[in-house]
Amino acid sequence: MTTNADLAERYAAALPSFLHLLHHEPVSIDRGEGSYVTDVEGNRYLDFFGGVLTTMIGHAEPSVVAAVQEQAAKVMHTSTLYLSEPMIAFAEDVARVSGIDDARVFFVPSGSEANDAALLLATAYRGSNQILAMRNSYHGRTFSAQAVTAQRSWSSTSHTGLNVTYVHGGYRLRSPFRHFDDDAYTSACVDDLVQLLDMTTAGDVAAMIAEPIQGVGGFAMPPDGFFGAMGKVLSSHNILFISDEVQTGWGRTGEHFWGYEAHGIVPDMLTFAKGVGNGITLAGVVARAEIFDAVKALQFSTFGGNPLSAAAGRATLRRVLDDDLQGNAKAMGRRLAGALAPAVERYDWVAELRGRGLMQAMEFVHPGSIEPDAARAAAVLEGCRERGLLVGKGGLYGNVVRVTPMLNVTSDEIDEGAAALVGALAAADA
Repeated sequence: MTTNADLAERYAAALPSFLHLLHHEPVSIDRGEGSYVTDVEGNRYLDFFGGVLTTMIGHAEPSVVAAVQEQAAKVMHTSTLYLSEPMIAFAEDVARVSGIDDARVFFVPSGSEANDAALLLATAYRGSNQILAMRNSYHGRTFSAQAVTAQRSWSSTSHTGLNVTYVHGGYRLRSPFRHFDDDAYTSACVDDLVQLLDMTTAGDVAAMIAEPIQGVGGFAMPPDGFFGAMGKVLSSHNILFISDEVQTGWGRTGEHFWGYEAHGIVPDMLTFAKGVGNGITLAGVVARAEIFDAVKALQFSTFGGNPLSAAAGRATLRRVLDDDLQGNAKAMGRRLAGALAPAVERYDWVAELRGRGLMQAMEFVHPGSIEPDAARAAAVLEGCRERGLLVGKGGLYGNVVRVTPMLNVTSDEIDEGAAALVGALAAADA
């Protein structure tokens, strides 16, 4: 029988050294059903990470499986060079729910490439390579996406064709403005934005790209209305706003379908990926037609919007809308946060329980300070695995545990996962 150890040895021999497995004792994913996965040794886990927020409505979801199987029996691939009804229909679906006027949709294979495409559009439309990005941000692993990522551990190179300025954003815990109330915090960040534009740019900035809730950054989130206030400054300078919805989109936050909706602003562009394919490679950019029209060179995508991905996307989106999974995310997110809050209050090494809907995170610090404690986060992560629960890790210093159940998670599954988390916290305290 193949073991996890066997696979780990083969992984190290065949894949690049810059890839790292999440757990000290690596976990394989051999098969899954609903919110549960099973490894090659037969160990069963409740999956509250979903392949990094990607298996959004459950493993082996019947409606998605049926849609993929039906499409695979017809044709699996064409490209944007040919008319493809699944691709066109899904583009119509995404444009309709995007909230952007006169929207067009360009499909690509990954969130990194979606953000890369959005940056290309912005720089072409504005005729400038100047970009604003948020501190503590993460936008992907491609050359330009890394250039707008403000986390040293994720930066492979300082070389870039972009001129990037980083502004204060959602990571309040380590901000110099962290002691301010919501309104004062927002005002201070807006004032900083104005000063940065006046002092550190050439005055023709192309765009600001931001995650409404920072994903890899540990689910750090600004006050509601924050990006609306920023947007007033941006619009006065004709600066585009790109909302990176790779992790916050499709109803995961519960209160809103898109993360940007918490801020009283409609972006000029949004990017999406991860959950909408429920595990199938699928991502894209939504923007006004006039922005796309700024690109005059020939463009196409080999794999973007291929029939198989589009079929999975349509089936997933249909489930999200028809079954009000946004509403379930809101209710189950409150149930999860409510179950964790008393335990979090018990330990002075948990700086924050934060998030919205089914994006919940705990940041760990050394008691009496905000000095990050990555070892404690690792202990909680491993404690969860030992109790049959898979969660994620993140944060600027690797000191945040991220919890992201499926959008159709049940109350029993939430209770089971919360019990494992509470147990892991208690074990880490000991």
